Parts: sequence; structure tokens; C-alpha cells
Amino acid sequence: MSKIEKFSGSSGVFAWIDRFINMGRGQSYKSFRLDRMRVLCDLACNPERAAPVIHVAGSKGKGSVTGMTAAILNAAGLKTARYASPDVMEKRERISQGNLFFDESIYAEAGNELAAVVEKLHGLRGPEGRLFDPSREEGEDVTFFELMTLYFFLCARYAGCDVMAVETGMGGRLDATNIVSPLVTVITLIELEHTEYLGNTLGAIAAEKAGIVKAHTPLVLAAQEEEVLAVFRRESLVKDAPLLYFPEAAETRNVQISREGTRFSLRLLREEPEDLQLSVRIPGAVQAHNAGLAVLAARQAYPRIGGEDIRKGLEDFSLPARFEQIMQGPELVIDGAHTSKSVEQCRDTFLSLYGEGGILIFSCTAGKNAEAMAEILAPYFSRIIITTPGTFKKSSPTELYRIFGKMTRKNTELLLIPDSAEAVKRALDQNRNVPILGTGSFYLAAEIRKYILNRLRTINP
Repeated sequence: MSKIEKFSGSSGVFAWIDRFINMGRGQSYKSFRLDRMRVLCDLACNPERAAPVIHVAGSKGKGSVTGMTAAILNAAGLKTARYASPDVMEKRERISQGNLFFDESIYAEAGNELAAVVEKLHGLRGPEGRLFDPSREEGEDVTFFELMTLYFFLCARYAGCDVMAVETGMGGRLDATNIVSPLVTVITLIELEHTEYLGNTLGAIAAEKAGIVKAHTPLVLAAQEEEVLAVFRRESLVKDAPLLYFPEAAETRNVQISREGTRFSLRLLREEPEDLQLSVRIPGAVQAHNAGLAVLAARQAYPRIGGEDIRKGLEDFSLPARFEQIMQGPELVIDGAHTSKSVEQCRDTFLSLYGEGGILIFSCTAGKNAEAMAEILAPYFSRIIITTPGTFKKSSPTELYRIFGKMTRKNTELLLIPDSAEAVKRALDQNRNVPILGTGSFYLAAEIRKYILNRLRTINP
């Protein structure tokens, strides 16, 4: 980018950031490091300190918890910037004020400063010199996620936000977001995921996520396996971080799931006992738990937030590809579940609302536990279509087809249709009103959503 070129809006900035290395284009674990991110933020006069932070990590549910927390804070009158990933339809979903996008002038101004910071970084390094630790094999060049993270902080500063709800990208200890000093940290459910980067055991993955826990800073922790809980209890003791373990701090009751969402009661056990009657527009018992984590986080950061702000924030909250019904006649639901536990939760919600015998559109990226997900899903659908979750990350639909073939019942139709658009078309071209579930990957959910929106525009221009 030349010195005189200026961005006029978000699309140009995101296209520019997209040219930098990321996990879909050869980034390795060796390039995950925080010294580079600290230098970038120093050059930008530390926008990560522009407002207080609530920092969220975990394997599943962290997007929902981050979004719900931001929605509660916004309802309480706090202008709240939200940082999330991945995006489903467009990049602005990652950098927003709650469910609203920033004004395009904010994206443009922040983008121009971001480009200037990168230019300064190149100037510091020089054409041949190394700015960072020369003993490291990789990691000299800035990455997509680092720039996206810095861009978020800059947008929040330009917009004059009061608080930032920040979701980690992957892991925690070396995540680019882990330069903040938060008011409170939140850890959602920990599962085996990204094992090539984070480790092969729950304990190892938990240790990486626990890297965001800060000294003397409250930690809100979702219900966990004992192996994981032990890691966080130890971390909270070492760092003198008050631990609010959800089963000990709150209780959800009377959870009622419908196609319109989830209603439940929430009791905060460490406060004067009060039952909050709450609802979210996302179906699933897990969303009641996620909402409870968000309430604990918001209350820890801002104790004066009242029940009405909590109710309104959660009622107004929405998030694409979280058990989202995007079509009726037939009903078509998409969910970005991509771990064993989240797929099981998605399946249970789908069966409770639509029953068995539906159509499944499935794909997942390489490295996921496809065998476990196939075992969870295969017995409950009359037709299963294996496809490709877009092109951003590697996948093997042929291998998935083989795996599902071992799990599928004899009377189930199993199809391999690598083109995701054709897979959705085949699912819809049925002669009966059978519900459809698309799951296994946020990338697949995005492909299905785009296809349906284009189809609806064609029908109703």
C-alpha cells in the first residue's frame, strides 16, 4: 500500500488485511507469538487500553458468550465494542458494536491508521534487519489475525467505546488478543480441538486457554471435566484470581426450548438469591448456560447492571449460524458446531424440535474428530449428504463419506456431493417437507446461508 492511498470504507481494509498470512494459507504454530503484537500496539499508541475489556476464551460457546455479554452491556447504556470470529457472511461481523456495525467512517479512519502502523513497522525493521527474536525460525511477518485484532482495537478507540468484549481466536496464551488487562476473564467449555496447535489432551488445551487468566482478575469458568477444572483451580490460586465456577456460582432452571428460542430462570447463588426470568432467541439448553456465563461476567465487571438490562440485552441478541433457522417449507437449520460435544448438543436440540428422519448436510475441516461426529449424527437421519465446507481450509469429503458409510444405517441414503451449493440444492429438491440440518463447520454454515439468501433473492427480487 502506498503512503498516499487511503481507505474509504471497511471493504478495502478487510481486502488488504486478507492478503496477510493466516491459518488457511500456511501459517504455522511457530509464528504465534506476542512480541510482534506488542510492537504493533505500541506503534498505534496502545489502543487495547482505550477501554476496559472482558476477555473470553474456550473451545465452544465463546462467540455466544462474547456476544451476549456485549448485548447486556449495551442494554445497560455502555457503548460496547465486540470482537468475534469467525465471520459467517462478512468481515464486519468480527468488529462491531454489539449487533450493529460501526459507521463506515470509523472503519475507514481506523484502517488508515492500521496501514500507517504497518508501514512504521517495516521502517523499523528495514529491508534486511530483524525486529524480533532472531533465534525464532518463523514469525517475523505480521499475520492476518494480528492485524484484525489491532484493527478492532483501533475501531473501538475511534468510536469512543466504553468497554470491549473480546473473544480469542484460538488458544489463549499466545493469542493476539492476550495483550489486554481485562476487568474479568471468561472460559467456556474446553474440548479437544486444534490439537496440532494446542496439545493432545484436555489438560494441555486447558493450560493454553488458561494463559489469558490475569493476576487478581476474576475468572468466570463454565462447567468442565475434572481434568480441566483442576487446571483452572490451580491457575486461579497461583494468580490469586477469584474463581467463579458456574456450578458453584449460578444455576439455570426450568429450561424450555422452542423453535423461537430458549426460556429459563437464572439464579445467582453468590448474591442475594434472585431468579431472573430470561430468554434468548437461539434454541438449545447450552444457550442458557452461555447466557449465565455472560450475566456473571457482566455483573463482575459492572455490579450495578440490573435485571431489566440483562433481560433486554439477551432478548435482543442474535448471532448467525448458531442453530439458526434460515428457511421454512422445508425448515432448514444451520449450526457451526464442529466439536463432538457441540455436535451432540446441536443434534439433541434438532431432534427435540424436529424429530428423527430429517436430512443432514455435513462437512468438517481436516483435523476434526470426524469419527466421533459421525457416530453422534449418523443414526438419526434418513438422508445424509457429505460435502465440502468451502475452500478456506483443507477438507476431505471422500474420507468423510467413507467414515459416515461405516456409521450409517442400511435404510439411510448416503450421498457424496462435493460442491456445497449442489448439496443444498439436492437437499431442497425433495418431494416431502422434511427438516434439514447443516452442521460440522462454520464454513459450511456460511456456504449454506449464502446459497439460501441468493435463492430467496432470485425468488423475491
